[in-house]
Parts: sequence; C-alpha cells; structure tokens
Amino acid sequence: MTKQESGSPLLDDVHRVIADRACAVLSLDVFDTVLWRRVPRPTDAFALLGARMRESGLCPPWVTDATFRRMRIAAEDAARRGRDALGTEVSLFDVWRAMPDGIFGAASLEELVEAEVQVERELTVVDLDVAEVVRAAREQDLQVVLVSDTYFTEEHLSRLLDRPELGPLDGVRVFRSNQHGTDKASGLWEIVLRELDRGPEQIVHVGDHEIADHEVPRKLGIRTVHYRRLDDPYLDVLGREKEPVGPFGDHAPDLDDRHGDFGLTSLRAKAVHSGVPFTTSALDVAWRYGAGVLGPVLTGFAEWAAWRAHDTGIRRLWCPMREGELLSRLINEAAAARGWDVRAAPVWLSRFTTSLAGLDPHDTGAVHAFVRTGYRLTVRQALSVLELQPGDVPGLATELDTVIDNGDIAERVARALTETPHLCNRLAVTVTAARERMIKSLRDAGALDDDALAAGELTLVDLGWGGTIQRQLARALEIARIDVRPAGLYLATDGRAERVHMAGLRAEGYLAQSGHPTHVAATVTRSPEIVEQCVNALCGSLIGYTEDGAPVLGRTADSPSQNAERRTVQDGVLAFQRMWNRYVAASGGAWPDLARPEAARNRLARILVAALESPTPDEAAVFGNWTHEDNFGSSLVTTLLPADLKAAVPYLSPGDLGDLHMRDSFWPALIAASDTGLGAMARAIADGAIDAEAFDPSGEKHETRLRFRTADDRWHEPIRRRVRINHNGLSFSRLSFEHHDTVDISLAIPGRPAIVRVDWIEARVIAGGRRREQVLRWDKPEDFVGLHYADCRYLGGNLMEFDTSYAAVWLPLARRAGVPAVSSGQITIAFAMLPQSATGMAPRMPVDRRAERAARAARITERVRTEYRTAGVRGIAAGAGRVARRKLGDT
Repeated sequence: MTKQESGSPLLDDVHRVIADRACAVLSLDVFDTVLWRRVPRPTDAFALLGARMRESGLCPPWVTDATFRRMRIAAEDAARRGRDALGTEVSLFDVWRAMPDGIFGAASLEELVEAEVQVERELTVVDLDVAEVVRAAREQDLQVVLVSDTYFTEEHLSRLLDRPELGPLDGVRVFRSNQHGTDKASGLWEIVLRELDRGPEQIVHVGDHEIADHEVPRKLGIRTVHYRRLDDPYLDVLGREKEPVGPFGDHAPDLDDRHGDFGLTSLRAKAVHSGVPFTTSALDVAWRYGAGVLGPVLTGFAEWAAWRAHDTGIRRLWCPMREGELLSRLINEAAAARGWDVRAAPVWLSRFTTSLAGLDPHDTGAVHAFVRTGYRLTVRQALSVLELQPGDVPGLATELDTVIDNGDIAERVARALTETPHLCNRLAVTVTAARERMIKSLRDAGALDDDALAAGELTLVDLGWGGTIQRQLARALEIARIDVRPAGLYLATDGRAERVHMAGLRAEGYLAQSGHPTHVAATVTRSPEIVEQCVNALCGSLIGYTEDGAPVLGRTADSPSQNAERRTVQDGVLAFQRMWNRYVAASGGAWPDLARPEAARNRLARILVAALESPTPDEAAVFGNWTHEDNFGSSLVTTLLPADLKAAVPYLSPGDLGDLHMRDSFWPALIAASDTGLGAMARAIADGAIDAEAFDPSGEKHETRLRFRTADDRWHEPIRRRVRINHNGLSFSRLSFEHHDTVDISLAIPGRPAIVRVDWIEARVIAGGRRREQVLRWDKPEDFVGLHYADCRYLGGNLMEFDTSYAAVWLPLARRAGVPAVSSGQITIAFAMLPQSATGMAPRMPVDRRAERAARAARITERVRTEYRTAGVRGIAAGAGRVARRKLGDT
C-alpha cells in the first residue's frame, strides 16, 4: 500500500498520542496548518485583494495586482520597523495605517481592513487532516489551543476559523503574537507555558514553520510535529515551473481573480506527503511524479472531460486502451464528485487496429503508408500483419526478410499487394474481417448501442496528439455504413488534428488544441512517451481481436521494476485526485473546478511542460530505464534514455537535443538531465535566461552536410544539421538517409574551413536486406588512413583539415559492410573543431608525411582490390591505364 487511509502520515504519531491520552494539550499553529490559502504564498493573496479593491472602487485602475501586492508588502515592513521599543508585532490596522494616503479615496480604515479580512476568508481553507486531529482531541477531552504569529485581531481570527469542519471553538484558547507583542521564535512560547500552567512535556504542538513551530518549542521541552508544507524536492519542482517560492519574490503567474491557484500548490504538497515511506528511492520518485506532477494535470483533464460531456448532454464516454483503464476511472470519480450524470468506460481501440479497419485495399498509396507505419518491419512481418502467407505474394518471395526502411521497398510491397485483383481481394477480406471484429468489440462494450446510434456520436477520451484513432475509426464506421461520427476529447492535440477537423469531426483539446498554444503543444507532443507510459495499463498494446471481439494483445517488455514504478505513479495520480475530490465534497459545491477557468489550464500546462522540459536527475535515473515497445507488428524495444546516445552526451549542446528525431530519443530533456553541464544549459534556455544560439559558433551559421552516392553513380542532395560547439568545446552531428542502393556517403563535417579532430564516426546501417542493423565504426587512425578526402587533408591520427565549406571525407559504407548496397543509415559524428579563416590565407597545419604516404598507399591498395574483385586482371590494367593518362595530362 502506498497511501495512509487515515489521511496524512505526518499526523499519524499525533493520532496515536491522542488515542493513548499521552498528552494533556493539543497545540496548533493556525496558518498553513489549521488553515491554508488557495494561493502559492501568503503574500499572493494581496494581488487578489488588489483586484477586488479595483472592482469595488476602493482602488484606482492604475494600481495593478502586482503593484498592490508590492505596496501591501512594503506597508507591513514599514509598520514593523516603526514600532521601535514596542517590538515588531503589529495588527492589521497598523499595516493599513502605513499604506500611502490619497490612493484609496474616502474609504475608512475599517473598510480597508474589512476588505482584506473578507478576501482572506474566501481564500483560506480548513486542512481536513488537521480537522480530524482536532475532532480526535475533543473526543478524548484534551485541551486545544492555537498559537499563531499573526497581525489579525481576535475577532478576525474568529471569523476565519468559524468553519463547520472545525466545529465550535468555544473554550479554545488563542495566543496571538500581536496580542502579546512577541512572536513564537522570540518569547511567545514562554507565555503559552506560563498561562496554561502546564509542563512542556504535556503539550504536543503541530505547525509548519521549522524554527517557530519546531526548533524553539522543542528546546523548551514541548513535543512537536513538523507539519512541513513544502519540502526541498517539491521546492525544486516549483522552481522549474517558474513558480516564485520566496515570500516577497515576484508576482505569481496564472492566478485566478477569484480562486487564486485553486489550491493546487498546497494540495500537491499534501498529496506528495500522503505516501508512506517506500522501499526504494525509485518508487519515491515515481510517487512524487504521480502525486505532484501528473496527478493535478490528469485530475484537471478528467474534470474537464466530464464537464464537457455534462455540458453537451453526453452521458457516456469511451476511453481507448491502454490509457483507458486509468482515464475512465479518473473521469468517473470527477463526475461523481461534481454530481454529473456521466459515465466513462474503457474500450479496446488502437492506432494499429483502426488503421487496418479503415484501410482501402485498392489504394496503393494507402497500403504504402500502412506498411511504413510500423518501425522497421520486415516484409514477412508486414504480410503477417495483413494475414497473408509468404506464398500468397510470389513477387516478394526473395525479399521476405528485407526491412521496410525506405520508400522503394515500401512501394514494391504496396504494388505487389495491389497490382492483381486476386491479392486485392485477399487484402479486402483481411481488412473487412478486421473491421467486423473491431465493430463487434465496440458493440459488446456498448459503444455502438441504441443510444449511440440514436445520438449519432461516439465520444472518445484519450491523451490525444493527432486524433489518429478518431479519424481512422470514423473512416471504418463510414465504410461499414454505421451512421455514428466519433468525437474526441483530448489532453492536447497538435497540428495533425487539422485532418480530423477537415473530416468534419469534433476534436477538442484541454491544454492545447490544434497546436495552440504553440509552446505547450510542441513540448507535450515532442515528448509524450513518459505521459503515455505512466497512464498505460500493465498490459501489451492492442494488435487485433478474436472472432468474438475479445482483444489480442502484443507482448510487453516491461520489467518488474518498471511495472512497480508505473503502478506507483498511478497510485500517486489517484491519491491527488482523492485529495482534490475530498475538498470538493467538503465545500458543499463551492470548490472551484479545473475545467473552465483559463488560469487553471495555464497553471496545469506549466506544470506538465516544465516536467517534460526539465526533468530532475532523479527522474532521469528512474524513467530513463523504462522501455517502449513499438507493437505495430514490430518486436522492436527501446529505452526512453537511448543507450546509443550515452557516449555522445559530452558532445551534445541543447540545440542538438532539439535536432534529434523522435526515434533517436523519445524524451531529449532526459538526456540533458543525465549530465550536469548539459542539464544546466538546457534549463537556462528553458527559463529564458540565455539564448539557445549562445552555443553556436560565432559568425555565419554552418552545417554538417551528408550526401549519399547510389549504385547509378549519382550523388543525392545533401542532408544538413547545424554545427554547434558545446560547453566542453565539442561538437555532435547525427544525420539519417534512406535509399535502397546506397554505396558511399560523403561528410562535410564542419561545413567551413577548420581543423577537425574526429573522435568517432558511427554508422548504423540496414545492409543487404538484413533484418538487424549493422554498426560500422571509425575511431582509430587506421580507420581514417584509407579514406578518400575531397578538398580536405588527413593530418595523421584522427586529425583532418577541411579547406572549404564543401570539403568532405568519403565513407565506403557498402564495402565496409561487405554488401553491394545499404538501404538506410544513421550517421553519428563526435568531433572537435578549430575554425579557420574562410579566406584560405591562414597558415596550414603541417602534414604528417608518413601518415600521408600511408593514406595514399591504403587508398591505392583498396582501389586495386576493388578493381580486381570487379574485373580481375583486366580491371587492374584498366585502372593503371587511367592513372597513366592522368599523369600525361590526358583527360
């Protein structure tokens, strides 16, 4: 179990002491203990007060929320400094006397004070866990006292504490700092002990302040419980979200005029602390991620989905698996808490099954797109996905184990499957059967019952991104002549959702819709894998249905530790929602919702974006080992922190992370978090503290260029990547190409005149139709000696001098792989460079003549071997003839 059912584990000892009657007095701090505010910091309430005073005409329009907050902070400081021998404790009346004259018109001091007390009354919330402690103490007839550092008068505090959750406070003694002229850290505790006439060991005190509520009373012998609200890891999370944490720091962003931060800051802290101690630090990280990050985001999303259904008269929502198990539970809990007649249920749909069900078997282009959707499927696997045997397609018999890694082989497969009526009919049978099994599954679930048919709409709730399942399901239902149009409610969608809208389908996004707001949509959809993994049920992905409509699931590669961590994340998510709904219920319907206010969505978007952009090193250590299976007919499994990039981390700059393809890294920020320097730079860029181009070489921007030569001796247009120099003075470039008969590639590594130290070049190629990629590596002097250099020179060791922007070194990929041609490749270069003058006037590096001779000899030897393998002795003779003619000037 990862949660204490009784409430906060921090208060478990207090409950035991009370149950055992092991104390005579229960002492409680008031603010951030008995009461907390729906704002991140107490001073943020002043900003909301400024807005209320403008609305009521007590404050001029030019006084903004942030301006009023600064004024109110300054007035309190001035009031405390002006007390002289009377001490620093002041009342709220003293504070308002220190506010500037003339700004608040004819309003009396009493009116101004009353305005602030009223805002405090609206923003303060009873801590329900502390309220349970108070009830337990009363049941045991223990004396309850309140000890508070406050500027509120006794009457003010009585109003703030007059709550049904606390019951009557008759007989509860209140010790206020402004009443006694001293605070808890400077003498108030001695007054408490004297006036109660109790021994310190008879008192148990609960409070949030480390010094005033913990260190000072403990030194006097009082037993204390540090009811800490914000611990250091949570403060780090708030920092990455750009949430000011200092009490007098900048104005907090995304505050609602009425509801502040909706209680999110405090409830996140409470949810994080509601977990019991875990057996491993990894589980603690997972719990915090669920309770403090994904918990509030998914709680808001579920509440929004339930509200949208309620508002539009929809009673049933359908959540595609694997995410559907958790999402439907969250939606049902949200609807129940708000009293809405909305029910959600999981339904078995996936990108794969809907794409097959909606496939047009007569459309070569559609079949081409389908077979390329799976990552590195072989032809045999693609046929299996389409329920075809190798013998059914004789034209592909020699290519069954060829990887579909380029457009040429995909086109051959698509044409082979659609060029004859026989195969088109076989494919049509497969697609029709798949569609019928999917529809039976939907009917059995109730998603296509009479109510859905009458309404003509089936509403899906999913994490989203491009709305692919919705669009493909709509096509499948249209083909089946079922007059139901799928709608979609999503956490976020990107620009790909345009296809859904252009199909006339309703698709709404909670945090982002159709790529807007741009930064939110781009960040969430660039690194969605961790969100998907955390929400997924512990099962393989859907790859089909049985004849009776039951789901057929792919194998899962998740380890026991990953499953335990995922369960813990989900437990944390549910713990936050339970906490949220507990306060919804206690408020009698007055608790704000997260569905409609823009400030709520902006705040939740900031939480999620910050978590994706700046994961902590602890999060990187835990989630980086999680695996992802492709399961679109492929058996490929990768980790969120790619093993092949670990060696490249010292060479990377933040801009290089942005250049990585989704398949290179599902979560680039996770790579940054694994390295102190790279992480600091990435955070600085994310925070806007430094421009990303600060890590580019000065002057004109340059690019590494890759060109590839095919068997027809044609060089193809270059593929480009920006060249950057990182904090270690190192550079990195990764480029990919695909063409079915690639022979060689050329690399213009620096893209400018420069002396380059190449530490390693790695080529991961699919060669000769082989199923597994082959790794080729150049990292030793003997690897570089025999290469061909065009407008550049080999200087010895691993040094090269590039004379022009197009100077390049050639890599014989096919020959190195021992095959006639390669069909695709990913080239990674780790290097350092010393830029040279573009004029060509700079002095040149001295050449290692021995290395130059060795390089020439190696090239000649390799050329002779190639000519001999190609044409025997005649080939060697022809090559010698060409050399002789060049020597004589005959071209």
